[in-house]
Amino acid sequence: MRTLILGFAAGAAWLQTQASLPPHAGALLWVIAGAGLMASLALRRYARWRAGWCSGLHSAVALAAGVGLGFYWAAWLAQAAMAPQLALADEGQDILVTGTIASLPYRFEQGVRFNFAVEKAVGAKVPPLIALSWYAGFRDAVTNEVGDVQPGERWRLTVRLQRPHGNANPMGFDYEAWLLEQGVRATGYVRPQPRADTQNVRLAGFVPGFGHVVEASRAALRARILRSLDGKQYAGVIVALVVGDQRAIPQSDWQVFNRTGVSHLISISGLHITMIAGLFALGAGALWRRSFFTERQLPLLLPAQKVAALAGALAAFVYVLLAGFGVPAQRTLYMLLVVALALWLGRITSIGHILCLALGAVVLLDPWAVLWPGFWLSFGAVATILYATAGRTTAPLPQSAGRWRRLRAAVALGAHTQYVVTVGLVPLTMLLFSQVSLVSPVANALAIPVISLLVTPLSLAGSLLPTPVCDWLLLLAHAIVQMLAQVLEWLGARLFAVWTAPAPPIWSFCWALFGTAWLLAPRGWPHRWAGMLGWLPLLTALPSSPPPGQMWVTAFDVGQGMAVLVETHGHRLLYDTGPAYSLDSDGASRVIVPYLRARGIARLDGVIISHSDLDHAGGAVSLLENIDVGWLASSLFDGHPAIEARRESHRAYLHCMAGQRWTWEGVHFAMLHPLPASHTDISLKPNARSCTVKITAGKHAILLAGDIEAAQEAQLLARSADGELAADVLLAPHHGSGTSSTPAFLNAVHPTLAIFQVGHRNRYKHPKAQVYARYGEMGIARLRTDVAGALVLDLGERMDVQQYRALHARYWHGR
Repeated sequence: MRTLILGFAAGAAWLQTQASLPPHAGALLWVIAGAGLMASLALRRYARWRAGWCSGLHSAVALAAGVGLGFYWAAWLAQAAMAPQLALADEGQDILVTGTIASLPYRFEQGVRFNFAVEKAVGAKVPPLIALSWYAGFRDAVTNEVGDVQPGERWRLTVRLQRPHGNANPMGFDYEAWLLEQGVRATGYVRPQPRADTQNVRLAGFVPGFGHVVEASRAALRARILRSLDGKQYAGVIVALVVGDQRAIPQSDWQVFNRTGVSHLISISGLHITMIAGLFALGAGALWRRSFFTERQLPLLLPAQKVAALAGALAAFVYVLLAGFGVPAQRTLYMLLVVALALWLGRITSIGHILCLALGAVVLLDPWAVLWPGFWLSFGAVATILYATAGRTTAPLPQSAGRWRRLRAAVALGAHTQYVVTVGLVPLTMLLFSQVSLVSPVANALAIPVISLLVTPLSLAGSLLPTPVCDWLLLLAHAIVQMLAQVLEWLGARLFAVWTAPAPPIWSFCWALFGTAWLLAPRGWPHRWAGMLGWLPLLTALPSSPPPGQMWVTAFDVGQGMAVLVETHGHRLLYDTGPAYSLDSDGASRVIVPYLRARGIARLDGVIISHSDLDHAGGAVSLLENIDVGWLASSLFDGHPAIEARRESHRAYLHCMAGQRWTWEGVHFAMLHPLPASHTDISLKPNARSCTVKITAGKHAILLAGDIEAAQEAQLLARSADGELAADVLLAPHHGSGTSSTPAFLNAVHPTLAIFQVGHRNRYKHPKAQVYARYGEMGIARLRTDVAGALVLDLGERMDVQQYRALHARYWHGR
């Protein structure tokens, strides 16, 4: 059975690497199931006289059958999930939809986001579940007032939709896969409507339904917590521990939690669920044994152990529902359910069987779970504990052992478990996050008992009990979190808090796994300390870089904005920092910084911010706060937040000015625009002062033109010598707008490839159709980041171009 389940999980994971779904998945699923069953019965028949041979063959058949079943089961579910599709012709059209609020709404300064279960649509065929944003403000001269949406309400809304689409970058978050897992097949926003018959209006206060009841309960608990902790810094942490909603926790707090390795505790984790289930089981068992509220001997009717198991399982189920059914919560719930079922049926089962059954249940219900780090960390942690403890004997304490001796034994067991998990997950953590927290053992030794034994019970009790008791308990829980956060912040601020290195290749990861297994082997295993040598290639790897005289150029897919990383053999330059998406999210925090960390790049030698528009400078502050930068060059005005951040960090700063030149390892950089006088000319628009850089490596060059327009292109032509503007690659000026890319300028640059960094279905309609066609008519190859994803160019004696979506094609990326 275990072999079959492991094969099933491997098959489901294999399906998630495919560029397209196999045909006839449902029929093949039944064929493989039937063939596997027949083979298993045949092998069992002959197992009596060839037990050893048949046992091995039976395992091989079970593994093969499991892989096939997992692959085609996941394919069958994927086909069903992707079947509801919004027609391309209906994208961007006003559609009148009626349905219910199907998720816990997330309110932010600009509006609210929620999932919407569609019951009826007028004017188009709409998928049954869509994700909507309702923004406040003015649109088309009409005020857009955000409605007070609550889970379970029925609304009539006018919306504009598009098919799922997300940024596609190396080491980046796959938003499209996440939407598919959630069952969301279209995204969009609510439109204001002046007509009475199409106005956005609530039709019913609450529509009965199991999912609506769960989400309404979560919303009520969250509202109660936020009322009691109004204005408190860590109210979002309390909400996350009670209802699993982490969206109110700011990025600054997540940085502290990640650096100290305790982020797994700031959610409804397996540890919290087990603790709550245990408390309910102990309470129910104690009451049942005492035949509480009755004179009958209840244990004679039903054993107290079975009642305790049932109470614990029910408590875990309710708590997991509050958590939003995340993977760590699912894993714990299924393990507890297996234990409870085994106890009720009188069957003793091993912890290995329990873990495999939980694995099978998770993948069976959610084959996309294998795509996320939480899946691997959750099951990896339990598997590591099993490997390091299963089958190891320890001398039991005598009955006469005192309380303190038992306490020391419990503390020693907890410390050993924390050591095992910390050490055992080092290879996986480096593979997934390219960093490991060195202060994690100390931080977790403090945070685990504080969060699990104090904060979580107080938060749950405070959210359920009547006022004013709830206010007292929630304030006490918040005070404890606040004190803990101060300690964690101090630990996370240490220079040695985090070890970073590039994401390892597969051979290095496997070698580190072997070393970890050696290190955690039983006592008596020779030279266990030598297992740490397996980590050396993992922890001491250096970021890759091009040979001298060559450069790598990465044009990120940041939506409607610019961000280009240029790497030479020993230096790195970032041109623009991407757009600002919201008050706490931007291109740097969401795309650039995660990429740099995954590559093991902790320092940028230089950053050029072409001009002050938010689609170019929106990520500047968060980049400067998270990455060490040697110098900053820009055309920004004095007082810009990026300039202030630069001053606080004492980084070198200079204005972009034509004539600036430098060379890194045979790669030549030349600033072509703006002129020095432009920085004091207040009549110029920011676009007119865009820093324009030409970079030459060997036989090839790239021109980064920012948002210069026709007037600046003409100036460049007037003051440039013949061939000075020539470049093989052109970052299309102003994203291909109608005010740039004049024929004369394109003739002077004469590129073979043009890159358009644009957002999917952006409201500026960049690149303009006539401009995009102009490039094609001149024989220039065109690549758009909204279509191709991030672009990686290798320039030197030759020119190679890699498109992220082509190299990492997945079946859910299809348009």
